[in-house]
Amino acid sequence: MDILREIGKLKKEKNAVILAHYYQVPEIQDIADYVGDSLGLAQQAVKTTADVIVFAGVHFMAETAKILNPGKLVVLPDLEAGCSLADGCPPDKFAAFKQKHPDHLVISYINCSAAIKTMSDVICTSGNAVQIVESFPKDQKLIFAPDKNLGDYINKITSRNMLLWDATCEVHDILTTEAVIKLKQAHPDAKLIAHPECKAQVLALADFIGSTTALLKFTAKDVAKKYIVATESGILHKMQQQSPEKEFLVAPSDETCNCNDCPYMKLNTLDKLYAALKNGKPAIELDADVIEKARIPIQRMLDISDKLGL
Repeated sequence: MDILREIGKLKKEKNAVILAHYYQVPEIQDIADYVGDSLGLAQQAVKTTADVIVFAGVHFMAETAKILNPGKLVVLPDLEAGCSLADGCPPDKFAAFKQKHPDHLVISYINCSAAIKTMSDVICTSGNAVQIVESFPKDQKLIFAPDKNLGDYINKITSRNMLLWDATCEVHDILTTEAVIKLKQAHPDAKLIAHPECKAQVLALADFIGSTTALLKFTAKDVAKKYIVATESGILHKMQQQSPEKEFLVAPSDETCNCNDCPYMKLNTLDKLYAALKNGKPAIELDADVIEKARIPIQRMLDISDKLGL
């Protein structure tokens, strides 16, 4: 079976669209109708006229697509494709935390469950987090959840003092200053670019800090020829396609490989994507009240982003 041809046929038959995150395996990125970061994927989910959304990403991303398209079938190739950030913010514990700070509004990073979104005033992504925070008055008390590394970075950028929920992305938090310094010493001509989910100590060494899309745009426009990339390995596929004359090195998660893969993102495969498209499952199912409540802060994010041209 020519799986790529079969996927193409099924897409036409079912009026389906494939949305993929930059951290997916290259073969999925190459067949997707749109490849992007969380903000771009949410924006595409709003725009699509497809009846079926095949979301090649992780669970919270597919949930977001379902919240924005309650009447459409949204399938995720592997339901086990979760997220350490979402897992690190249990709804019951967060509700108790929020209750202790009734004068605080809640900004939640999109990397959280639908249940957390229902308790949020606005959602953000790494691509618009600074602008979302700055949309609030300086004297407004804020809770930022669930990524403490991203929250700490934004606090420094905006001179805020947001209360931070204590969770991290295991893919970014695992990167150490020792490993990064060692790689920088071995490649003194390389620029270090980092995602703000990394630890503050790693960010302090970076030549550029930005969302996945911002990192991609930076490497396309910047004059350097070599980069150390402190984020998930999947983005290197697009970077190399976009700038074939440049060299990209992954800041490794350990000394056993030159890689830093998200184990959840990489659960999705072409075979699973084909099966999900063919069978219409596993489908994302959410209660109507969750969809209604969670859509409000997501829509606020999209409205702010549109207004600012993000």
